[in-house]
Amino acid sequence: MEAQTTPKLKKPPKPSKPITELWWFFAAAACVKLLLIPAYKSTDFEVHRHWLAITHSLPLSQWYFDETSPWTLDYPPFFAYFERLLSIFANLIDPQIVHLQKGLDYSSNTALYFQRISVIFSDLCLLHGIYRLTRKLDSTRQKLIWVLVVWSPMLVIVDHLHFQYNGFLLGILLISLSYLEEGRDVMGGLVFAVLLCFKHLFAVAAPVYFVYLLRHYCWKGFVRGFWRLFILGVIVVAVFAVAYGPFVYHGQMQQVIHRMFPFGRGLCHAYWAPNFWVFYIILDKVLAFLLGRLGFNIQAPAASFTGGIVGDLSPFAVLPQITPVTTFILVLLALSPCLIKAWRHPRPVRITRWVAYAYTCGFLFGWHVHEKAALHFVIPLAIVAVQSLDDSRHYFLLSTGMLSFLRIETRGHFKSIQT
Repeated sequence: MEAQTTPKLKKPPKPSKPITELWWFFAAAACVKLLLIPAYKSTDFEVHRHWLAITHSLPLSQWYFDETSPWTLDYPPFFAYFERLLSIFANLIDPQIVHLQKGLDYSSNTALYFQRISVIFSDLCLLHGIYRLTRKLDSTRQKLIWVLVVWSPMLVIVDHLHFQYNGFLLGILLISLSYLEEGRDVMGGLVFAVLLCFKHLFAVAAPVYFVYLLRHYCWKGFVRGFWRLFILGVIVVAVFAVAYGPFVYHGQMQQVIHRMFPFGRGLCHAYWAPNFWVFYIILDKVLAFLLGRLGFNIQAPAASFTGGIVGDLSPFAVLPQITPVTTFILVLLALSPCLIKAWRHPRPVRITRWVAYAYTCGFLFGWHVHEKAALHFVIPLAIVAVQSLDDSRHYFLLSTGMLSFLRIETRGHFKSIQT
């Protein structure tokens, strides 16, 4: 009798690597973004085109002095260097994009496609940050975070319709947080310092970083702790020296700081954030109206409380005047519970949550807050959202509320352009 042969069992297919699946998520998002290239764009499109022209056409010593356009350069030096890098490729594609005079309000198809695609490519930084933060999570949590961040409708609206590079900047933030969650505090602090030299508005989380790194990394005895604090200080100073050193050399730091902190733009942004100061302004106007009806002589402010270009501030009719210092103090007070907790229990697993809370405080009480600043806490909260049901509820509440507001703002701006 012939020996019966047992059928060979088929080997189960090898599971795909997380990085491969993440690339598919990114590719699908990129296809949608490519379809949006000819869609609505805001004035920020011309802002960034003009910055390409400034950094390409002028020597570095004139970058923060140029007033050819109302859209003057007001981001930190690393972002200016980033624009300079992009301008090299823009010049190869269409020299008029980077021409200081002829390029004003230039929106040809070549400019449109170049700038839109540059944002898509810069999102690779966000992809790397997401990968680092999720590579040790289980598959379900990984994919949930990928959907919430890579396919974020808020990022699509702000970056790929309105036009910004928030995905790129948030990617740097997530890379920093990933190092902190791994216990690599020095690298986390280094990357955060780099981020601040790209966009200074991320400094709202600087108190959290300082308290956390001081307690978690430096608080190891007097001698060892002092040495670690010295190392961190040297690293941060070195990063800022690379960014600002050329402008210090040219004696232009006062001008750079003046451009980066234009407090004359007013308490609320033209595309105002739904925060505490909106209700404060509404209350002032209601009180002025009621007191006027009761016979009091109330001088209503003639100008708007919002603006996008530096101008005169509007006084309040009844309530006390709000200054940048007032908003700074309120942000710090709102941050204090988080700072106390970070000092008492400096756990790496909590750092993303604390940073998200810091940006929420800045959004609620900060000076001249743009509605897109909601991304600073919504994207980190997406990382936290998969940790518990309560966290997911908080994320859902905040993200859907901010998304609805962004849609209303974008629709209103789009109609104003049409008319």
